[in-house]
Amino acid sequence: MNVRFWGVRGSIPTPEPSRLRYGGNTTCLEIGPGGAGEAIVIDCGSGIRALGEDLMRRGVTRIHILLTHFHWDHLQGLPSFAPLFQPGVEITFYAHRAAAEVRGLLETQMADPFFPVPFAEVGSRTEFRQIACGNAFRAGELGVEPFALNHPQGAVGFRVEGAGRVLVHASDHEQGVAEIDAGLIRAAQGADALVMDAQYTPEEYAGKVGWGHSHYGHAAQAAASAGVRRLLLFHHDPEHDDLFLDDMLAKAQQLFPNTWMAAERNAVELV
Repeated sequence: MNVRFWGVRGSIPTPEPSRLRYGGNTTCLEIGPGGAGEAIVIDCGSGIRALGEDLMRRGVTRIHILLTHFHWDHLQGLPSFAPLFQPGVEITFYAHRAAAEVRGLLETQMADPFFPVPFAEVGSRTEFRQIACGNAFRAGELGVEPFALNHPQGAVGFRVEGAGRVLVHASDHEQGVAEIDAGLIRAAQGADALVMDAQYTPEEYAGKVGWGHSHYGHAAQAAASAGVRRLLLFHHDPEHDDLFLDDMLAKAQQLFPNTWMAAERNAVELV
């Protein structure tokens, strides 16, 4: 199994030179390998535009999209996702809300006057499946178990298993609710990699309690408690440039040595 990051930023894209080494697009990642002609994707931030171009070049026609929640930074790239407009492409959306509600939310962001092409006219065949925390399902070749995260208006994380490897995705999440924190640790137990919200430093977090995000110390603590092999810090704050993220990474590695900073276009092999 591998994971490739197409967007790693939170809140809003940051196409500035000082932020491009780690990446300026909002959250989107691809988990592979899927089956032949198949892709598994988490979230539709602005990074999904480049992913869509890559999928078209690869001839992928079956796409599974796992949605963590519906905040703008996790949806804003979907109208620029080329496969969405291609006849012969099948896209299944998995989310923790009713299927009809999810379709309505996606239709809204492409409605007149926000976008020139209505969702109903996109060309691909779309399907919507409601998921529930604790109830495992399959997305193509991969097994997926969703679990609750602590975030305003709700969000879900995913434990993804395939080819004898485990990847856990936990963004957006704020540590501090005991039951939810325990659920994250259970989901991440023994995982090969944990991709986790680490938007803030501990000093920044002191002024942002309740905003729905964690700091790198929280992520390191979760990784150690769950016994994961590798921690990937994710959902970078738009105010943090590459040098700032370098410093955050060095400090996080003092807490959990096998820590890495998620970077756009980087592929991480889980071995």
